[in-house]
Parts: sequence; C-alpha cells; structure tokens
Amino acid sequence: MTCPVCHCSEPDIFIELSNLPIYCNLLWNSRQEAIACPKGDIHLAFCKCCGAITNTAFDPDKLGYSQDYENSLHYSSRFQAYAQALAERLVAKHQLYGKTIIEIGCGKGDFLVSLCELGNNRGVGFDNSYAERPEHVAMGAQVKFIQDFYSDKYAEYQGDLLCCRQVLEHIQRPGDFLRSLYQTLSLKAVLPIAEPQPNGSETAVFFEVPNALYTFRNMMIWDIIYEHCTYFTPISLRYVFAAAGYRSHEVLEEFGGQFISIEASVESSIESSIETSAQSLAIQAKCPPAVNAEELAQLSEDIAQFKARFESQMARCRESLSQRFEQGKKVVIWGAGSKGVTFLNLLNLQDEVEYAVDINPRKHDKFIPGTGQQIVTPDFMETYRPDVVIVMNPLYQQEIQETLAQMKLHPEILTTEQFA
Repeated sequence: MTCPVCHCSEPDIFIELSNLPIYCNLLWNSRQEAIACPKGDIHLAFCKCCGAITNTAFDPDKLGYSQDYENSLHYSSRFQAYAQALAERLVAKHQLYGKTIIEIGCGKGDFLVSLCELGNNRGVGFDNSYAERPEHVAMGAQVKFIQDFYSDKYAEYQGDLLCCRQVLEHIQRPGDFLRSLYQTLSLKAVLPIAEPQPNGSETAVFFEVPNALYTFRNMMIWDIIYEHCTYFTPISLRYVFAAAGYRSHEVLEEFGGQFISIEASVESSIESSIETSAQSLAIQAKCPPAVNAEELAQLSEDIAQFKARFESQMARCRESLSQRFEQGKKVVIWGAGSKGVTFLNLLNLQDEVEYAVDINPRKHDKFIPGTGQQIVTPDFMETYRPDVVIVMNPLYQQEIQETLAQMKLHPEILTTEQFA
C-alpha cells in the first residue's frame, strides 16, 4: 500500500493494535450486542515523505454510517461555546450574509444551522447519519438536509462557503476526494436554492480534523480509533490540500489543540471545465508541494518513540487503576464517545467499570461497544455515588466538576492527561 496522501512508497508500520470496535459511536441496545460488536485491527503507518499517518489494516467495507450513529458533542456547554465562536468567526471573516453554505458530513446539523442563523444564510447539509431534529424545523425554509454521502452527483449544490468538519480522517483516499471536490467546486454551477453566482467568484473552503500531534506527540492515545483511517498533522494537511490544487491560507490549532483546521479557496468560473482542472492537477502531481523538513524530522522522531511511550503509558494506567479496584472503589468514566470507548477497550475494562456517563440524551441506556458498560445520565451519579470519575476529555473537566458539585458529590477526579 502506498501513502494515500502523497502516494510515496509503502509507509512504515510503527504500532499494531488488535480487535478493537470498528464503531465508537454506534448505539447498541444491549450489553450482549455491544460486547459482540464488529471489531477490526489498527496497523498505524507513518509516511516519511508527507507526514501522514494511516491505518493500513483499514477495510472500508466494514463501515456504513446510519441514523443509529451518534457523535454529536453539542450537548456540552464547553463544546457549544467553541462551535458558536467558530461559526461567528467564519461568518465575519467571509462576510457570510445572505449567502449559501454547503456542509459535507453535517452530522445532526447543529453547526450548519448556526452558520445560517448568524448570517441569514441558506444551507445544504449532507450526512448519511442525519436524523431530523425538532429544534431545526423553524429553519426548514433556509436549510436543507440530504441523508446521503456527498459525491459529485450533487455538483449542482454550490456555495460561497464549503465546510467539512471531522470527516476527512474517515476517508481512505483523502487526496482523491479533495481532487474530485476541487473539480466540482471549480465549476461553480448555479444552485436551485441560490442566487446566480458571478463569473470568477471564489468558494471559501474550511476543513477541520483531529490533530494527530495531540495524539502522537502529547500521547492522547485514546483518540486512536478504527473509523479514522488517516491521521493528519499540520504538515500532511497542508500537503494534501496543495497537492489537490487548492490555495491554502492557514492551518490553525482549534479546541485546545485537539483539532486543526485549514482554510483554502477555489477560484471558479462558469467557463471552467473538468478537463481544465484535470490538466492543472496533473501538473501538481509532477511537482508535489514542498514539505517543511524540520517539522517532518521532529514528527519522525515522535513516531519513532511512540511505541515505547505507548507501552509505558498503558502500564501506568493499569497500575493506577488496579490500586483503586483493589481498594474496592467504584470507578466510572465520563464521556461515552471515541475516547471513552478506546480507553475501556485498550485496557480491557469489561467488568471493573460498571457505568459510562454521558450528557448526550441519545446515548442514555445504550451500551459501550466492546466492553458493554451501560451509558447513564449525569443525574444517575447522585444515586450511584462513584469514588473515582475519569474524565475522558480534559477540556470538559470544569464542566463535569461543576455538575458533580451541584449534586454535592466530590469524588476523586482523574483525567486522561494524568496518564500521558
């Protein structure tokens, strides 16, 4: 297998993890179903040409996202504040007032609705897992949701801003996807729902992905999941966009460094054609973008040390938790998303931890893939009275402590940063 980002010769595998759930956010109705969920292997490989990290054992045929897939983070006030600030920033920067916005992988639609509310914009969201939300009914005249994966068959849907958050890492060949998208955007077709676009206008592009440096340099290993077939660093994110023909403007760290974003643009005109775009991309392929050698060398060093650091971290986690289990302490995790699922499965905590807490009401009374913990409401802690709460995402620690304090609960709080 060549690198899916730059097509260099086979990347070097640096760690192998076996038998992990292929879905972290699929809702399971029973403990037995959750424990027996489909599983797969993760063989992470590093490309020394562009800095991309990929799962060479990834099998796309195992995956298929439906309405039972639930990964919304908007029930957290901390995440809501981040998403709202990001929406306000994009609207102000790109003067999105009375414009058209396209979102690929819109999830349950919260971010797209915010963008449309802020600037009185029109929006079209694509997501195979989209489920209609009652709170979005009032925006029905402005926002359209299509329950499908985005592809070039939807080329007639063009906009002033195209955004795509937490999706690119799920695409096995991201370079091919971005090149196809570039060709589609360069056409700038007139939308049925949009005002006619002026010839020569640009489409602003915003993508957000998990920050692989946060995972592999800061050892936040609980972000390693089967669904992510590609892990992007700033180096590889810049590379894949430049190689696909985009004019990239900046890569920024977002959400406490856990995400990175890139803003780019595509110049388009009514006279554009796929053939013209393809010729431009062929030139790009012969002259690949330059990569910062110093950044790449530092990343190579991080990857070389990763396996030893990973094994040491796992040993510390097991020892720390074993001490608490031996003392008979009741331990729960707070956060039943990807981090929580990976934490419980890597440490094989099927019996020692009884419950996982999550604020998302759609997850309540469902079960954790692989290990089978019941997902409960925060209010349940008032009855259960845990001795130890492990916060899966450190950014939510204050929010969680405040919730516990309101219930007059003061358990020991651990965060995943303490195990890094």
